Amino acid sequence: MTLLLGPPGCGKSTLLLALSGKLSHSLKVAGEITYNGYRLEEFVPQKTSAYISQYDLHTPEMTVREILDFSARFQGIGSRAEIMKEVSRREKQPGIVPDPDIDAYMKNFLLLVILARHSGMYAFGDCNHYLKLFSQAISVIGQESTLQTDYILKILGLDICADTKVGDAIRRGISGGQKKRLTTGEMIVGPAKALFMDEISNGLDSSTTFQIVSCLQHLVHITDATALISLLQPAPETFDLFDDVILLAEGKIVYQGPRTNVCKFFEECGFKCPERKGIADFLQEVISRKDQEQYWYHKQQPYSYVSVDHFIKKFKEHHIGQNLDEELSKPFDKSQSHKDALSFKSYSLSKWELFKACSMRELLLMKRNSFTYVFKSVQLFIIASITMTTFLRTRMVVDVIHSSYFMGSLFYALVILHVDGFPELSMTVSRIAVFYKQRELCFYPAWAYAIPAAILKVPLSLLESFVWTSMTYYAIGYSPEVGRLVAFFVSSNLLSSTPVFCISGYGYGRYDPPRTPIL
Repeated sequence: MTLLLGPPGCGKSTLLLALSGKLSHSLKVAGEITYNGYRLEEFVPQKTSAYISQYDLHTPEMTVREILDFSARFQGIGSRAEIMKEVSRREKQPGIVPDPDIDAYMKNFLLLVILARHSGMYAFGDCNHYLKLFSQAISVIGQESTLQTDYILKILGLDICADTKVGDAIRRGISGGQKKRLTTGEMIVGPAKALFMDEISNGLDSSTTFQIVSCLQHLVHITDATALISLLQPAPETFDLFDDVILLAEGKIVYQGPRTNVCKFFEECGFKCPERKGIADFLQEVISRKDQEQYWYHKQQPYSYVSVDHFIKKFKEHHIGQNLDEELSKPFDKSQSHKDALSFKSYSLSKWELFKACSMRELLLMKRNSFTYVFKSVQLFIIASITMTTFLRTRMVVDVIHSSYFMGSLFYALVILHVDGFPELSMTVSRIAVFYKQRELCFYPAWAYAIPAAILKVPLSLLESFVWTSMTYYAIGYSPEVGRLVAFFVSSNLLSSTPVFCISGYGYGRYDPPRTPIL
């Protein structure tokens, strides 16, 4: 587990994006990035690694538990499923046929113990929590996701708000710190073995940051994962949890090596960290022109500013830097790579499973926004009633004089039915940031998200068209022919355009989160 330190604007986020394969293709990149000897073009880095952004983008209508459940479902369970398969295989060899209830209970217990050992939860003896998890068991496959979600909720301290909606600036929901934890949990709930975390401590107190990093430390050490975590000002106890440190300045690596040797390296350069000073703060200030002088401890020698390039030169001459160059110069033997270490498929689920999962989530969101759809239908009913009395057929005849009234009623219907779809457009645009984030993380392709959203809106569009046509068509006095009636109904259905507005929302350009300018 490596800590990435550096002042704002030094390139921490760019480095993390490059390592996770999410860097913009418009940028020119020099050098090569490999995972177990494989270049980024030879596998799917977005699926192999998990990039956790500093921006908290979540669907406000969903609860914390639902977001983690869907995230676990889209990312899959990785090698955890192999544990259950191995247990089942060993049962079949001697011909053991266990009782179904006992079998589900014991396999749930096995999976829970494995997860608990990974995080150190067994040391606390939280039996009530375990019993609660057991009561949720239905099947082994379903239980894997449930246990995994509850495990993440527990270690991130989100169990107290698990059934609370996330909310946004308008709707009340969880706090900013809880959103930050949810952003972290959304990615570590999956099976990724390479974690790149960008400023995950923003908005969190030092105690919560320590708990999260401590959990990640257990996860990394037990599962042989890799974590590169960017923090601005970690507390001393949080800093001590890391194995290695990468110090970045002006887009260059000043130091990369063991945490225990970083102070000794800078002492050899003439700078010493005071006893009551946090090492993380010292590292960021010693490379600053304004703060560097206070750490100079060769008082008998005159001080002169040591530039970043000079530190880099010193590091390359140091034995840690030489060992690092020697290690990187040796090519990695691909045959030593585990089959589950890298992902060569973009998605964990089949196309049908992706479609079902996205449909279930869209149906859930429609239920959460049911008031909007009911209000739209009632509003359309009232407007149709007013339209019936305004363009009443008993006051109009089919001639040149009254033809403008019929045209006016058609135009009025066009405007009303078209405007009725605008709420769907605003709801779609509000979720577009989450859609782009999850698409880039290879949760699902664009079609798996857009098609279910459009299909599930068709019944609403048909209902609105039926209400308008049945109330206004004969009342206004249009042609009584059945064919004309059907044509009017189909036209109204296309104009009501709830699915059309839904698809139009997905047609917006690429979402770029707001960036704070650095002065």
